[in-house]
Amino acid sequence: MSINIGIDSGNRTTIVNGLSRLLADTYTLYLKTHNYHWNVTGPMFTSLHTLFEQQYTELALAVDIIAERIRALGEFAPGSYQAFAALTEIKEETEVPDAEQMLRNLLDSHEVIIRHARELLQGEAIETDDVSADLLTQRMDFHEKNAWMLRSLLG
Repeated sequence: MSINIGIDSGNRTTIVNGLSRLLADTYTLYLKTHNYHWNVTGPMFTSLHTLFEQQYTELALAVDIIAERIRALGEFAPGSYQAFAALTEIKEETEVPDAEQMLRNLLDSHEVIIRHARELLQGEAIETDDVSADLLTQRMDFHEKNAWMLRSLLG
Protein backbone atom coordinates (compact mmCIF):
# COMPACT_ATOMS: atom_id res chain seq x y z
CA MET A 1 0.00 0.00 0.00
CA SER A 2 1.23 3.47 -0.85
CA ILE A 3 2.22 5.84 1.96
CA ASN A 4 1.43 9.54 1.57
CA ILE A 5 2.40 11.28 4.82
CA GLY A 6 4.40 14.17 3.39
CA ILE A 7 7.81 12.48 3.58
CA ASP A 8 9.20 11.32 0.24
CA SER A 9 10.27 7.70 -0.06
CA GLY A 10 13.98 8.51 -0.21
CA ASN A 11 13.86 10.46 3.03
CA ARG A 12 11.69 7.78 4.64
CA THR A 13 14.28 5.15 3.69
CA THR A 14 17.11 7.22 5.17
CA ILE A 15 15.14 7.83 8.36
CA VAL A 16 14.08 4.18 8.70
CA ASN A 17 17.67 3.01 8.19
CA GLY A 18 18.84 5.38 10.93
CA LEU A 19 16.01 4.39 13.26
CA SER A 20 16.75 0.70 12.61
CA ARG A 21 20.34 1.28 13.70
CA LEU A 22 19.05 3.18 16.76
CA LEU A 23 16.75 0.24 17.54
CA ALA A 24 19.63 -2.23 17.23
CA ASP A 25 21.87 -0.04 19.40
CA THR A 26 19.15 0.36 22.02
CA TYR A 27 18.28 -3.34 22.16
CA THR A 28 21.93 -4.34 22.42
CA LEU A 29 22.47 -1.82 25.23
CA TYR A 30 19.30 -3.09 26.92
CA LEU A 31 20.66 -6.64 26.88
CA LYS A 32 24.09 -5.55 28.13
CA THR A 33 22.59 -3.43 30.92
CA HIS A 34 20.26 -6.23 32.01
CA ASN A 35 23.21 -8.65 32.04
CA TYR A 36 25.18 -6.25 34.25
CA HIS A 37 22.18 -5.83 36.56
CA TRP A 38 22.13 -9.58 37.14
CA ASN A 39 25.89 -10.01 37.48
CA VAL A 40 27.33 -6.92 39.17
CA THR A 41 29.34 -7.57 42.34
CA GLY A 42 31.41 -5.55 44.75
CA PRO A 43 31.02 -2.75 47.25
CA MET A 44 28.72 -0.74 44.97
CA PHE A 45 26.44 -3.71 44.31
CA THR A 46 23.19 -2.21 45.63
CA SER A 47 23.52 1.18 43.97
CA LEU A 48 24.68 -0.27 40.62
CA HIS A 49 22.09 -3.05 40.67
CA THR A 50 19.39 -0.39 41.14
CA LEU A 51 20.89 2.01 38.56
CA PHE A 52 21.15 -0.73 35.95
CA GLU A 53 17.55 -1.76 36.58
CA GLN A 54 16.34 1.81 36.06
CA GLN A 55 18.31 2.04 32.83
CA TYR A 56 17.28 -1.29 31.33
CA THR A 57 13.63 -0.64 32.19
CA GLU A 58 13.68 2.62 30.25
CA LEU A 59 15.56 0.99 27.38
CA ALA A 60 12.91 -1.74 27.18
CA LEU A 61 10.24 0.92 26.70
CA ALA A 62 12.38 2.75 24.15
CA VAL A 63 12.79 -0.24 21.83
CA ASP A 64 9.02 -0.44 21.44
CA ILE A 65 8.70 3.28 20.70
CA ILE A 66 11.49 3.17 18.11
CA ALA A 67 10.13 0.04 16.41
CA GLU A 68 6.63 1.51 16.27
CA ARG A 69 7.99 4.68 14.63
CA ILE A 70 9.64 2.53 11.96
CA ARG A 71 6.28 0.82 11.38
CA ALA A 72 4.50 4.19 11.19
CA LEU A 73 6.92 5.11 8.42
CA GLY A 74 5.76 2.05 6.50
CA GLU A 75 8.63 -0.37 7.00
CA PHE A 76 9.18 -3.49 9.06
CA ALA A 77 11.35 -3.09 12.15
CA PRO A 78 14.35 -5.39 12.54
CA GLY A 79 13.69 -7.86 15.33
CA SER A 80 16.35 -10.56 15.53
CA TYR A 81 19.72 -10.84 17.21
CA GLN A 82 21.25 -11.38 13.78
CA ALA A 83 19.68 -8.20 12.38
CA PHE A 84 20.66 -6.20 15.47
CA ALA A 85 24.25 -7.48 15.34
CA ALA A 86 24.53 -6.40 11.70
CA LEU A 87 23.22 -2.90 12.47
CA THR A 88 24.98 -1.95 15.71
CA GLU A 89 28.57 -1.22 16.58
CA ILE A 90 27.88 -1.83 20.28
CA LYS A 91 29.69 -4.98 21.29
CA GLU A 92 27.73 -7.79 22.86
CA GLU A 93 28.95 -8.67 26.35
CA THR A 94 30.31 -12.20 26.52
CA GLU A 95 32.20 -11.90 29.82
CA VAL A 96 31.37 -10.70 33.32
CA PRO A 97 33.62 -7.68 33.83
CA ASP A 98 34.20 -6.04 37.19
CA ALA A 99 31.88 -3.20 38.22
CA GLU A 100 34.19 -0.43 37.03
CA GLN A 101 34.57 -2.02 33.59
CA MET A 102 30.79 -2.45 33.41
CA LEU A 103 30.45 1.30 33.94
CA ARG A 104 33.05 2.02 31.24
CA ASN A 105 31.38 -0.37 28.79
CA LEU A 106 27.95 1.16 29.40
CA LEU A 107 29.37 4.67 29.01
CA ASP A 108 30.94 3.73 25.68
CA SER A 109 27.64 2.20 24.52
CA HIS A 110 25.58 5.25 25.49
CA GLU A 111 28.04 7.45 23.61
CA VAL A 112 27.70 5.28 20.48
CA ILE A 113 23.93 5.78 20.59
CA ILE A 114 24.32 9.52 21.12
CA ARG A 115 26.59 9.80 18.09
CA HIS A 116 24.28 7.71 15.89
CA ALA A 117 21.19 9.67 16.95
CA ARG A 118 22.95 13.00 16.41
CA GLU A 119 24.16 11.92 12.98
CA LEU A 120 20.59 11.10 11.88
CA LEU A 121 19.20 14.23 13.53
CA GLN A 122 21.68 16.44 11.66
CA GLY A 123 20.92 14.87 8.26
CA GLU A 124 18.74 16.47 5.61
CA ALA A 125 16.14 13.69 5.56
CA ILE A 126 15.05 14.31 9.15
CA GLU A 127 14.07 17.90 8.30
CA THR A 128 10.91 16.45 6.76
CA ASP A 129 9.97 14.34 9.81
CA ASP A 130 9.33 16.27 13.02
CA VAL A 131 8.05 13.17 14.83
CA SER A 132 11.25 11.20 14.26
CA ALA A 133 13.33 14.29 15.08
CA ASP A 134 11.48 14.61 18.40
CA LEU A 135 12.05 10.92 19.12
CA LEU A 136 15.77 11.30 18.42
CA THR A 137 15.99 14.36 20.66
CA GLN A 138 14.31 12.46 23.50
CA ARG A 139 16.63 9.49 23.04
CA MET A 140 19.70 11.73 23.03
CA ASP A 141 18.49 13.40 26.23
CA PHE A 142 18.17 10.02 27.96
CA HIS A 143 21.56 8.76 26.77
CA GLU A 144 23.42 11.99 27.48
CA LYS A 145 22.01 12.05 31.03
CA ASN A 146 22.99 8.44 31.61
CA ALA A 147 26.45 8.98 30.12
CA TRP A 148 26.92 11.88 32.56
CA MET A 149 25.86 9.68 35.49
CA LEU A 150 28.22 6.89 34.45
CA ARG A 151 31.10 9.35 34.00
CA SER A 152 30.38 10.72 37.49
CA LEU A 153 30.59 7.24 39.00
CA LEU A 154 33.91 6.69 37.29
CA GLY A 155 35.32 9.89 38.81
